[in-house]
Amino acid sequence: MKKILLIEDDEHLRDNIKELLELSNYQVLIAGNGKEGVEKATLFHPNLIICDIILPILDGFSVLHLLQRHELLRITPFIFVSAKTNREDYRKAMELGADDFITKPFELNELLNAIEVRLKKQEYQTQVIELNENNSHGSADENLIIREFFHDRNVYTYKKKEIIYSEGNHLNGLYYLVNGRVKTYLTNDAGKSIITDLYNDGDIFGYVPYFKGSNYYDNAVAIEKTELAIIPSVEFETLLNNNHSFSKNMIQMLARNIHFKEHKLLSIAYNSLRRKVADALIQIHQKYHTNGSPVCSINISRYNLASIAGTATESLVRTLSDFQSEKLIEFDKDGGIIILNALKLERLPN
Repeated sequence: MKKILLIEDDEHLRDNIKELLELSNYQVLIAGNGKEGVEKATLFHPNLIICDIILPILDGFSVLHLLQRHELLRITPFIFVSAKTNREDYRKAMELGADDFITKPFELNELLNAIEVRLKKQEYQTQVIELNENNSHGSADENLIIREFFHDRNVYTYKKKEIIYSEGNHLNGLYYLVNGRVKTYLTNDAGKSIITDLYNDGDIFGYVPYFKGSNYYDNAVAIEKTELAIIPSVEFETLLNNNHSFSKNMIQMLARNIHFKEHKLLSIAYNSLRRKVADALIQIHQKYHTNGSPVCSINISRYNLASIAGTATESLVRTLSDFQSEKLIEFDKDGGIIILNALKLERLPN
């Protein structure tokens, strides 16, 4: 029988929820204020916690913050139920590590469904950790681990050109790109910027500041309408420490990132203009061209493409015109760049 801790100061609502959960075959512990909730959580180690935000003595945010510091409770599913409905409270809850946020009034079935989903996810994560403890070679499917880790996360939608985070912002967590495209870039004192990376569906970004123990050092913006899941740092740290395959995958990701940056630095320093533009086109082709067809259309602004290539926009435009004349590329009616011969671009002499 799964054990659930309910932290709620409204006695009538608390009794109703308790009765429903017991009828659904859950063992229910109750607390009428935040301090009592923390004490019972640390004493009984429930399988899931339901908590109001506005509570006597300690509010819900403080309860979650304290429990995240407890080694045995930091990955316990945590669901907020609250009458607070503004976006700031919702984002704060998610950034602190809450698994769900249900607004009062709510249907009791809605709460039951949320509980079931979170408990199943916790059970899977526990199985993955146990699997890796018994398999030091990390033979588990890394892609499956990552997909399941991000499954059923709360998703935030960003409009085209909307800022996701800026240089100097406090680290909220890591970002998982559910759908869309994102670019990260650096800007110098003169206001000139250079794109440091591009991200597509399934990519993780924002992890370097975590390993450095610093704030975000670059900027991230949505290139098109984008859906992102935010992974609180404490959850990421738990999985990183307990899952060999996931840790190995992250190390490989960091190594690829370093290799890419080194290659780009070498290209900017020594390659010809034609080679820089060709490399930029190939980079985007490899990043976003996944359907296997021989023709690829690149829909990216000339400014962004010039930033990736490390050259001026005017120089880029002239080089693209040369490539068009050489039948390496052509332009579609919307200004997108269609790569006609990726192999020849890759082998273009410096």
